[in-house]
Amino acid sequence: MSETVLSIRDLKVEFDVPSGRLPAVNGVSLDLRAGELLALVGESGSGKSALTMGLTGLNRGPRTHISGTADYRGTDLVAASRKQLQTIRGADIAVVFQDALAALNPVQRVGKQVAEMIRQHQKISRADALTKAQTLLGDVGIPNPQQSARAYPHQLSGGMRQRVMIAIALANDPGVLIADEPTTALDVTIQAQVLALLKRMQAEHGSAIVLITHDLGVVAEVADRIAVMYAGRIVEVGTRDEVLNSPQHPYTIGLLNSMPRIDGPRPRRLAAIKGSPLSGVKRPDGCAFAARCEFVHDACAERPELAQRTAEPDHLDACFLPAEAKSAALRAGAA
Repeated sequence: MSETVLSIRDLKVEFDVPSGRLPAVNGVSLDLRAGELLALVGESGSGKSALTMGLTGLNRGPRTHISGTADYRGTDLVAASRKQLQTIRGADIAVVFQDALAALNPVQRVGKQVAEMIRQHQKISRADALTKAQTLLGDVGIPNPQQSARAYPHQLSGGMRQRVMIAIALANDPGVLIADEPTTALDVTIQAQVLALLKRMQAEHGSAIVLITHDLGVVAEVADRIAVMYAGRIVEVGTRDEVLNSPQHPYTIGLLNSMPRIDGPRPRRLAAIKGSPLSGVKRPDGCAFAARCEFVHDACAERPELAQRTAEPDHLDACFLPAEAKSAALRAGAA
């Protein structure tokens, strides 16, 4: 088993809102292993971005409350000072944001922005940093990197801007790369190119990648492991094959059953998970998914913890439902 580079324990991220304190992340425990691609999936509002931004301190503020621990190779990111996080961000943990046009500085050439990240964490001259930046732009597949380095963000296509973001993120060979919905605004051809680039960079740089997405097609293509989030909690985690082929939580089963299939009869309409995700400050004492679950029973009045309930030691879920009932539910949805 690979080394654990990031160990999260009971992480909570809460925001002060007019109605009270919103538990965006509600006690998450998760390990990230060196060199793996972990896909973090779930509906909008499930806490995926709040979790990862909490690790890097990008959502800290007077109305934000973060607790728990997040150990990155001996440093607790939750307890770290702003100065410590500034040293870690970009060098050890880097982020590829969803909207590259908003994330990049519109009045600076892209080559200078890559070089700035290099000089932030390395003792290197301005000229050498720019040369290295051009090399990085070429490595991520941008044509004519010397010429492209002089372009402003608005002069590049969406796919090229996302490649610039990846070059910035990889500038200092980080141990962890967080990719927050990096392909959402791109067409399917460019999506495939960006995903292939992330996998290649993962192999060449050895970085562990956290890929935030709601696209299960993307997950099936690139993930090594999958963590499913609902209402601020991890409800299932396992290898790609374990989660996609033998899902154990009704929420995961619902997500998979809502995807159209090409290997079976064409349904008249796609299956949908009833109800809406939790959005208020109040959360139930028991299972957060109970109100939307068609298999709810008496035991769901208590909150199920993430635990091993199958023969696979790394396949964990937070559901009291027997495994036989889960398998039947998956078969029924696929029929």
